[in-house]
Amino acid sequence: MAHIGSCAEGDTITAMFWNGVARRGERVFMREKELGVWRSWSWDETAQAVRETAMGLASLGFMPGDCASILSNTVIEWVIADLAVLSAGGVSNGIYPTDAASQVQYLCADSRTTVLFVEDEEQLDKALAAREELPLLRHIVVFDTTGLQHCDDPMVMSLSALRDRGGAHDAGQPGEFDRRRQCRQPQDLAILVYTSGTTGKPKGAMHSHAGLMHSVRGGNAALPQHEGDQRMCFLPLCHMAERLGGEYIAIYTGTVLNFVENPETVPENVREIAPTVFLAVPRVWEKFYSAVNLAVAEAGAVQQWAWRRAIAVGEQVADRLLAGQRPAWGLRARFAVAKALVLNNACRMIGIHRARFLVTGAAPISPNLVRWYLALGVPMLECWGQTESGGAATSMPFDRIRPGSIGRACAHNEVKVDPATGELLIRGPGVFMGYLNQPEKTAETIDADGWLHTGDVGSVDDEGFFRITDRMKDIIITAGGKNITPSEFENELKFSPYITDAVVIGDRRAYLTALIMIDQDNVETWAQQHDVPFSNYQSLARAAEVRALIQAEVDKVNRKFARVEQVRAFRLLETRLTAEDEELTPTMKLKRSFVQKKYAAVIDGMYQGR
Repeated sequence: MAHIGSCAEGDTITAMFWNGVARRGERVFMREKELGVWRSWSWDETAQAVRETAMGLASLGFMPGDCASILSNTVIEWVIADLAVLSAGGVSNGIYPTDAASQVQYLCADSRTTVLFVEDEEQLDKALAAREELPLLRHIVVFDTTGLQHCDDPMVMSLSALRDRGGAHDAGQPGEFDRRRQCRQPQDLAILVYTSGTTGKPKGAMHSHAGLMHSVRGGNAALPQHEGDQRMCFLPLCHMAERLGGEYIAIYTGTVLNFVENPETVPENVREIAPTVFLAVPRVWEKFYSAVNLAVAEAGAVQQWAWRRAIAVGEQVADRLLAGQRPAWGLRARFAVAKALVLNNACRMIGIHRARFLVTGAAPISPNLVRWYLALGVPMLECWGQTESGGAATSMPFDRIRPGSIGRACAHNEVKVDPATGELLIRGPGVFMGYLNQPEKTAETIDADGWLHTGDVGSVDDEGFFRITDRMKDIIITAGGKNITPSEFENELKFSPYITDAVVIGDRRAYLTALIMIDQDNVETWAQQHDVPFSNYQSLARAAEVRALIQAEVDKVNRKFARVEQVRAFRLLETRLTAEDEELTPTMKLKRSFVQKKYAAVIDGMYQGR
């Protein structure tokens, strides 16, 4: 499985990258789409860009240990800037491109950022709005200068200009680059990854080179990749999942990174890329599932009949595999026919027809969704970890998939359940160094024995499979004293193609209610098919027919739960939310506590019959 001999080793992220360059040279490292054509970056070409950028930073007075931040969407320049900062001996920090200017100011101030990389004019505007309160910020480097031809701000320069400076500086300072890239030790701080701040100001999780390398090796041992693999790079690189699980593991293994054009073109780009390894969050997998089922609903009678027969065979195979049994020869033969005639078409529609396996994480996923992808013939492996754990701490084994479980502890760390509280704890060399500038928060999170307190409540069975039941702070205790884990109901709701997210409410209340966010695309299609008039998202959410549609979905889920666990009333959020809205985290999850405060009047209305 894992081509260990082809992995680029090193005791720091920087050493790993440069060892990869020496090993792979003209092989393709990254690909991006420019003007409709895919353009490849070789390892050597990337190395030249990284070296010039690093020496450009050196020419600006950027010193080892200084911090540079990157404010950008997921583009190739993000990777170049990240590796250049590390190669210059610095600390690299990522900022979500959806963050407002005030958030950019806070993150740059907290991290003591001296150089800020920004993607384009939109992100530059945020940097310029924040810089008056950032006395340590000396330079702003822009990746894409479209629309900035007349910008003559002395603090602002293009990435191209920085590279030119770096080339000249490199020529005049022989030996400096090698000293720079070798100056940091494994125990030194490498990157900052800020938490999403669902319960207050974001906290900067500090990760050392040694910790990251430990997690890279462990992550690849759990989910092996190699130089023949193709990955799609589209999740935020400032998030731990794509930073470590995408960029750094690709450097280690030689897997090719393919960058999407923008977040809106993911469905199109995944079909073009056809990744062999695909990491995504549950929301993406839910979207693909909905797209296939809506396509089936719009197909002719013969196609619908063929789909029902084929997916039924796939589900029989999935059930055997999930039970740890090998399907009988006859069933395997029927499954081969179903795949060839029908199921492979669904995989091609999604873009997963070449995938060896799918990986899901960052949020809970419905067990039914895992079973559905397995019925298509593609195993989906759930993993679990946190920013603070340095990537995945548990992973599902290939030969024993258990929907509803987050798998077993990865070999590179320990995981246990606190017997007193039920909290899941993690310990290992990949666990973070602590929170920047917040020693008291660090002490609350890592105990004296080195255990990371995750805040997730769960259990473990006799075979070592862990389950998460909820976040400690999210458990609902009803007025009747019943303990409810709202995520179970919420995950079932999100399995509906018409529901994007939901928050179940009921702490100290007589019964449960829910705030629901509809899937605009799918509900709009449904409304058009059923002649339901609407003009915008708000009118769609207010339509009586749409409410009845969602009521039917809630009723389906209610039938799976005991009476006390059922949702008695719900309201639809009438504003389409994006990552720029305060209700959502940058990873597009509803902030439970924030939503409950903002919509307090709406929630009270559900308990007062309004």
